[in-house]
Amino acid sequence: MPLLNIVIVLIVAGVLLHLINRYIPMASSIKSILNVVVVVIVCVWVLQATGLWGHVTNFRLSSSR
Repeated sequence: MPLLNIVIVLIVAGVLLHLINRYIPMASSIKSILNVVVVVIVCVWVLQATGLWGHVTNFRLSSSR
């Protein structure tokens, strides 16, 4: 996926989240949960779009004794 498409999606997601936070009245705890969920979803999407999601899901911690 081209870098320009990723940047555009990030900008659109940020603007939409800002508009929701600004103009839709809701409790602050719900806003915080919504913000965290949107950020996690966008981060996972960016990792998938760049092809790094496979590296994250296959990451293993090895113990050296």
